Amino acid sequence: MQTDPVLRDRARRMRREMTEPETRLWLALRGRRFDGVRFSRQVVIGPYIADFCARSMRLIVEVDGDTHADQARDESRMVWLEAQGYRVVRFGNADVMTNLDGVLHAIGVALVAAPHPTLSPEGRGPCRPQA
Repeated sequence: MQTDPVLRDRARRMRREMTEPETRLWLALRGRRFDGVRFSRQVVIGPYIADFCARSMRLIVEVDGDTHADQARDESRMVWLEAQGYRVVRFGNADVMTNLDGVLHAIGVALVAAPHPTLSPEGRGPCRPQA
């Protein structure tokens, strides 16, 4: 599936112009610094841009500021992302700025709770489509 070029360019711009809370969280998550998990920032997933995404764990971390006042839109976005197999955890800007340790702890809990996507339900190895 091709990524919408407008959305891709917007994600690139958002990576260059991160908010202070996003920057603080990114410094803790980048370079596999957090539990050895690789996070990416401003990731295009379908019609949306996720603030941070650990693709291997199918976990999205959102940092919400004033632009997230539309709860109905956020809810439909979360439903769509979860239908794609992602778990979404959300934090407010104030949480990141005043309680980064608590935010990181909650992300760690979410990572532990996230099912490993490459294992079959029986835990025998990679899932393969049935022929």
